[in-house]
Amino acid sequence: MFISLLVSGMLPITQTASADIARAEQVRLEACLEKSESAPEEAYEDSLAWLSNGNRPKARYCNAVSLLALNRLEEGAARLEALATAPDAISAKDRTTYLVQAGNAWLSANYPQAAIVALTDALKLQRDDPEIYKDRAAAYLATERWIEGVDDLNTALEKNPSDAEALSLRARAHLATENYRAARTDMEAAMSYDPENIDILVLRGQIREAIRLSELN
Repeated sequence: MFISLLVSGMLPITQTASADIARAEQVRLEACLEKSESAPEEAYEDSLAWLSNGNRPKARYCNAVSLLALNRLEEGAARLEALATAPDAISAKDRTTYLVQAGNAWLSANYPQAAIVALTDALKLQRDDPEIYKDRAAAYLATERWIEGVDDLNTALEKNPSDAEALSLRARAHLATENYRAARTDMEAAMSYDPENIDILVLRGQIREAIRLSELN
């Protein structure tokens, strides 16, 4: 009975200590993320110091983000993927975030196939996020896998019909496959949502020129 009371009395203290540690780690991570934007070298050094005190998930995330900020994209992406698949107690939401960031880093580093792998894994955890479909579509288009890219953009636009970026990406895919009518329709829809976007204005000129040349033949 005495041991039982002692243990039950200690448990709230243990839980409180764990909560305090978690809060302290979150504060430290937020500081790291802010510093990654303004002083990435310092953020990277801070992440190494943090890692030396324990290889905990938030320390590894701090390290990965600081690497991305330093434009060491391949290293950062690889560490994010490793973190997303680690056996640590990490929420599905955080694992999805790591995979999406890894996928976009791979794409920025010109490794679209690696981006597709990471983003496909992210979709296994979160199938309802149109942004992930749009990101994977961009990777598909970078590998000229037009059908897969359009399929993903169709899904993204079903979930968010007013997404000008998704519409312009689909217009580019249609332009690449010489489906000019569909390209123009998507481009015009994109312009209606974001009329001052310079990329969409350039795309409009490209589509008009492609249509003009096709009518000469």
